[in-house]
Amino acid sequence: MPSMFDAVVVGAGPNGLTAAVELARRGFSVAVYEAMDTVGGGARTEELTLPGFRHDPCSAVHPLGIGSPAFRAMPLARHGLEWLHPELPLAHPFPDGSAAVLSRSVGESAMSLGAGDAGAYRRLVAPYLGHWDTLAADFLRTPWDGLPRDPYRMVRFGLTALQPATWLTRRFTGERARALLTGLAAHAIAPTGGLATGGIALMFALAAHEVGWPVPRGGSQAISDALAACLREQGGVIHTNTPVKRLDELPPARAYVFDTSPAALARIAGLGDAYGHYRYGPSAFKVDYALSGPMPWTSKEARTAGTVHIGATADEIEAALDAAVTGRDPDVPFLITAQPSLLDPTRAPAGKHVLWAYGHVPSGWDGDATEVIERQLERFAPGFRDLVLARAVAGPPQLAARNANYVGGDIACGAFAGLQTVLRPKLARVPYATAHPAVFLCSSATPPGPGVHGMSGHHAAKAVWRRLRAR
Repeated sequence: MPSMFDAVVVGAGPNGLTAAVELARRGFSVAVYEAMDTVGGGARTEELTLPGFRHDPCSAVHPLGIGSPAFRAMPLARHGLEWLHPELPLAHPFPDGSAAVLSRSVGESAMSLGAGDAGAYRRLVAPYLGHWDTLAADFLRTPWDGLPRDPYRMVRFGLTALQPATWLTRRFTGERARALLTGLAAHAIAPTGGLATGGIALMFALAAHEVGWPVPRGGSQAISDALAACLREQGGVIHTNTPVKRLDELPPARAYVFDTSPAALARIAGLGDAYGHYRYGPSAFKVDYALSGPMPWTSKEARTAGTVHIGATADEIEAALDAAVTGRDPDVPFLITAQPSLLDPTRAPAGKHVLWAYGHVPSGWDGDATEVIERQLERFAPGFRDLVLARAVAGPPQLAARNANYVGGDIACGAFAGLQTVLRPKLARVPYATAHPAVFLCSSATPPGPGVHGMSGHHAAKAVWRRLRAR
């Protein structure tokens, strides 16, 4: 072990591990310190309910993971990462048993919206089809990272992406298309009238057509384990069960990189109120189910989809998000659900299934949304409750205890609202640098933001190695 590391990374989530791998691949000595007993952060897999039922406590489906330029540059497949694709990436069922879908086929997706909106959908996505590699690299970049690879297409995309999703849905006349786009935008966990929520919806739609919405075989832990294996292959070391409370608890290093919330970084590095302005958003309320059989969706499309969005109308989805943002108890929640055991037999015993589901609640909310979530599931899958063998419930307090980055249960590590949408964690030439010349931030609180794509870690690593080379 060297007397001084080039870089010490605090937190072994996907961004911290990506930063560590990027630095180690360039010849820097790297050590990672993780408070939990396994690596993973928001990309873990655990038996939360019953033996043999493997659940993802946070992220489960990874359109930005399979499409990530950072992950594509690493030999993750050689280290066990295998992507599994469902028959349909996404179904958005309606109470009458029909559904709008996102499939790999643009035509099939467009026609599911109804003849009146099929053309509008094709026109929305057509300019970007076949250009995922450059578009993803530009979308997941930082404004401080030089010119886009495809400036014309990125400018065109940006003019649409900066719009609120409510503007985007005005292109459509029918409720099916409006509900589908609103549900996609709701992944930002913010009112869809907010800046850039249209870009979230459009990027997820394009991902379905270009790279899919896959799950990793064995669960999200497979992503983290593959990243950890890449790091060890490059000579990096990982210490688990090692919480860090002060910077001087860590070994000497030329740089310290934090895959933590801004508040935790400021506390550990002694930066005072450097991020006192930073706002955290609403929380998720997560329920993992062990089921005796597949979900009895009334929609046949939902029975083959890896991800199922539950929200009858755009207005219903928007009302659910507004309640979470304004601090009201959930009534009719919008649900994001996934059914990975449909395509991955390692996730449950033979004939059994797991269901991953969450809705939105206010930050720090200490109530129980299990009943309203299950009422909504029964609405679209009658008889669902009869299949429940066990459930694991996690509201904001449990989510925050499970992962210190989820302040108040905010799984996005920061509110997607106002200028913070595009200026995370603060206005700065290099948003990964801090007031301390040797301390850097690489979590989802930095550009390009939430998601298991490793790009925040990639960009932070670039800032670190430029600083180290300059020294």
